Amino acid sequence: MQLVSRYLVNNRVDVIANEAGFVTEYKPVYQRQLKIYKGIDNNVQFRLLNADQKPINVASYTPKFVAFDENMRMVVEKTGTNVGLDDSSATRGLFQITISENDLLNVKTQYLTYNIYLVDNATNAKVLTYSNSYFDGCGTIYVDSCQWPGPSPTFSISTFVEQTSLESASVWYSETLDAQPAINGNEALHTVAIYTDGYKGNLFIQATLDNQVTDGTAWADIDTVTFTGGETMPYPVNFNGVFSHIRFKTDKDPADKITKILVRN
Repeated sequence: MQLVSRYLVNNRVDVIANEAGFVTEYKPVYQRQLKIYKGIDNNVQFRLLNADQKPINVASYTPKFVAFDENMRMVVEKTGTNVGLDDSSATRGLFQITISENDLLNVKTQYLTYNIYLVDNATNAKVLTYSNSYFDGCGTIYVDSCQWPGPSPTFSISTFVEQTSLESASVWYSETLDAQPAINGNEALHTVAIYTDGYKGNLFIQATLDNQVTDGTAWADIDTVTFTGGETMPYPVNFNGVFSHIRFKTDKDPADKITKILVRN
């Protein structure tokens, strides 16, 4: 029998405020990297210290948390909650940041840079904190999806190409999408959401088992949706099947009337 330990502890990080100058005798070697997880609310506690590693009462401050990606685009911005309002020795200097599941919904697995600053409640002045006594203001967060991988990516279609022939009226075809047969079982579920703006006509969902799409590829109609032009909500369609590729066909010009089609395999 294998015995594996799991831990239920607070994720706590020390940050340093330069209130009365830094001493040079104490120099921490590094500040640990944070790890947060997609698919769940993450509660991270920070303890505000001075240069002597003594906790500082945070009741007069409002903590602020900001996180950026590699392009310096702000991903998360949060206001912290003071935990140590009673100024007891156990909670002095503590404040908590909650990074919710929704905050990370569109954030891929990656490293983020974060910073903590304080806003003085009396003067509204901003006070920078440091991740160590070398005056490094930024820390590192790793966004991990190993606990809850999340949904499959959604593909978007918004353009159609007209095809004409002498034998029949014009039809319009979308680009083809990989139906990802390798990752789907025998009852693979495909979800489609169709966004329209006054489109009046039929839309055909087509699929093929051919490994490569050519001019001679045989397409089969999986489902047909008829629109009257008065639809105001996205129209959902679910269907099952292991296919190689999927595309959409319309019998009326969809330009500016089918705004987009979202597909998740």
